[in-house]
Amino acid sequence: MKFERNALFAFIAAALLFPLLVKDQYLLHIGILFLFYAVLGTSLNLVMGYVGEFSLGQTAFLGIGAYTSALLTQTLGCPVWLSIPLAGIVAAFFGLAIGAVTLRLQGPFFVIVTLAFSEVLRLLANNWVSLTNGPMGIAGIAQPKMLANASNLFAKQTYFYIALAITAFALYMSYRFVYSSVGRAAVTVRENRYVAQSVGIRPFRYAMVAFVLGALLAGLAGGFYAHYISFVDSAIFGFSFVATMIIVVLVGGKGTLVGPLVGALIVTLLEEYLREAKELRLSIFGLVVMAIVLFLPNGLMGYRNRRREQREQRPAAPDGSAPVAVEARSTAA
Repeated sequence: MKFERNALFAFIAAALLFPLLVKDQYLLHIGILFLFYAVLGTSLNLVMGYVGEFSLGQTAFLGIGAYTSALLTQTLGCPVWLSIPLAGIVAAFFGLAIGAVTLRLQGPFFVIVTLAFSEVLRLLANNWVSLTNGPMGIAGIAQPKMLANASNLFAKQTYFYIALAITAFALYMSYRFVYSSVGRAAVTVRENRYVAQSVGIRPFRYAMVAFVLGALLAGLAGGFYAHYISFVDSAIFGFSFVATMIIVVLVGGKGTLVGPLVGALIVTLLEEYLREAKELRLSIFGLVVMAIVLFLPNGLMGYRNRRREQREQRPAAPDGSAPVAVEARSTAA
């Protein structure tokens, strides 16, 4: 708990200084993508890491947030500072409705149904032309008014701080969830559903809290993405986004608060700096991810936590110096 809290504080402090020290627009863009992926990874980690359900439908809430924020600004003239929070709230309501159906299922049934919901929304966005403009998508999504006559550098810095605010909110809500009685109950359900039920824990109730909170965070990320890119179409419901979320969680370490940050940083850097490989980019990216998953099944933070636990379990030397190994001896009868 102490390590995660300190790591999160250090991350926020470093991120606050980043736009002030870095004036390169490309590096700021990389930073914004990193924060975007960190929020997505955190949203999926709540369900996948703490509830133990493998969801393929997280892009449903990402897309709902993106379309909600775009439509609110385009049709109702809603300001950006209001449309992004409303996008998260609408996504959370959809999470409540979808979770009421999917969370009653387990294992492969949960995976298939969540993927089906995302696909249904993709088809809906493609065919409801009067609302979503169909395959053409919604272009020219409004930017914050303060950026109307601002320089490109100032715009990047502003979007970085907006993304950082969303990331800080996501990390804070995740921290409060994980270290609360609700979070501990959700972890108990993840470890053994039947044991949890035997001590009075209702799996559906606690899984629903994590699912709705994850939907809220994904919706906020979607609302931000729509304004930053200034365009949204049905591709946002596609498998590429959910694949990125899963890789972020697996590489960083599911069931840890710092894991999505580590995974998002690695994924963002790999995606950007492997662009020169062209056709080989996806293959190299896949091999790197495969190696991490095979040799570090609990992710980088899971490996770090396991090593720390091993060090703590070693008995100390009699003189209080470094821990020494203890050999087990057996005596013959």
